[in-house]
Amino acid sequence: MTDVKPAKDASSSAKSLNSMVLVNKPLKPQIVYIGELKTPVIVIDDFTADLSELQACASQIDFNLDMGSYYPGVRAKLPKDYVIEVLNHVFQLIYDVYKVPINLRIKPQTTYFSLINRQPESLTTLQRIPHFDTPAPYYFAILQYLNDQPHGATAFFKHKPSGYERITKDNMQQYFNAAEPYLQQIAPEPAKYFVESNEYYQQHHQIEYKQHRLVIYPGNLLHSTLVDPNTDIDSSPETGRLTANIFINIE
Repeated sequence: MTDVKPAKDASSSAKSLNSMVLVNKPLKPQIVYIGELKTPVIVIDDFTADLSELQACASQIDFNLDMGSYYPGVRAKLPKDYVIEVLNHVFQLIYDVYKVPINLRIKPQTTYFSLINRQPESLTTLQRIPHFDTPAPYYFAILQYLNDQPHGATAFFKHKPSGYERITKDNMQQYFNAAEPYLQQIAPEPAKYFVESNEYYQQHHQIEYKQHRLVIYPGNLLHSTLVDPNTDIDSSPETGRLTANIFINIE
């Protein structure tokens, strides 16, 4: 990673919550400034010391298709204790790094275990390009990588025809208009995951999948998983690209 600066550490000693997660303290976050906009992304390696209970939970619950998004896989509800523990450790860091007005309050949106399991040939057109979650200014994705096998990275992109890296309420329609020709172009082509730059989308940063790593980024960044069909298309919580995803809006 480049353009990295250390961020404030958070308190001391490790702490467990109902044996679900063991957080390493003090936290050692890094701020990575990505793209031409130098948007800060928070990366915390070794966020947890022990994920065994969380992994066991994932292995014992049912995963289902997420009908509310374009995620190419299955999801299951995260334990509430885990969500609370993560937010308690990182909320002040988010306010500080992203200069969130202190009068705004965190509102959790969705919280999932996630596993990619969709074969490339079954992808919809919109699942074949980088995406953004929402144009809301203080909507954030909090992502933790849970398994220790090699899996695809999380990558960030610029839409080259428009020059946009972040999609806002002000530029969203212009982005849709500029992206439409590419969607029409790829619609009849054999479907595949988007894993490398082309004349429409330029990758400007990627964060490798690493067990215990926690990543926080604005949901309006164009991003995508660099899916490796050999390792990532797997419905098993034990061997698949298992992540914990917490989405929050601060308003």
